[in-house]
Amino acid sequence: MRIGIMFGATPGPDNRLDGLIDVAKRVEEMGFDSVWLAHIFSLDAVTALALVGHETRRIELGTAVVPSFPRHPTALAQQALTAGVASGGRFTLGIGLSHQIVIENMLGLSYAKPARHMKEYVEVLGPLLRGEPASYQGEDYRVNAALQIEGAHEVPLLVAALGPVMLGVAGRLAQGTITWMTGPKTLASHVVPTLREAASKAERPEPRVVAGMPIAITDNVEKGRARTAELLAMYGMLPSYRAMLDREGVAGPADLALIGSEAQAAAAIDELAASGVSDLAAAIVPVDDETMERTLAFLASRLSG
Repeated sequence: MRIGIMFGATPGPDNRLDGLIDVAKRVEEMGFDSVWLAHIFSLDAVTALALVGHETRRIELGTAVVPSFPRHPTALAQQALTAGVASGGRFTLGIGLSHQIVIENMLGLSYAKPARHMKEYVEVLGPLLRGEPASYQGEDYRVNAALQIEGAHEVPLLVAALGPVMLGVAGRLAQGTITWMTGPKTLASHVVPTLREAASKAERPEPRVVAGMPIAITDNVEKGRARTAELLAMYGMLPSYRAMLDREGVAGPADLALIGSEAQAAAAIDELAASGVSDLAAAIVPVDDETMERTLAFLASRLSG
């Protein structure tokens, strides 16, 4: 299982652009496989990773995830291909629906047919990311467009998916999925088999499963869980994540997070790998001043190469 670090989902120096570039360079030097950047209400993830890509040499850079509704698929494809050029072909685009409260209440857009929206969105976006023209006539999108970006590389696409319909879209039309607030039991019994079945029926390669997980190596487990509950409380209230937490049988994000000793975290990571996860995107929770360094050191010790 490949191991990367997720930034932006928890507080840290990565919330500033200069800080993100510095920490990404350090993570690359430590040998990590990837850097993932959440796209919430701070840095634009694609733009920021394009700049990170220009300052790094080896590490994969991925978004976790960019909401689809606010951006036309041709605009996002153009931006993603540009980020791919800036990073020498190391950029991966993760997209998702976001949530009804964001799309309707904050942005004033319709969230009436989210699964149809994503299917049509990927039908337009996918060819463009492969360097092909997009010709599509659907309910939401009617597009005939092509992009010409000198030096562009194909950009792999991951679709954040939790329910069976969205997992079907990810399996048939993308390279895989990226999850959040989803535990090993749910990944093993629901996400991975549903995704693999969809990919197999579409005669596509084995799909990638990137699991975003909060983690903190600490001796003070009680403090770690309290800090995680405080920082990630909103995720336990969003319906799509709440459904995954309920399926896993946990009360909230703090109960899902990998909080504890190196040995405890190692066992949890082994369980994730056994569930079919191909990549761990570790979001380090800042429990105290030592957490970041200790957790980074532990994760680096788990690197395969």
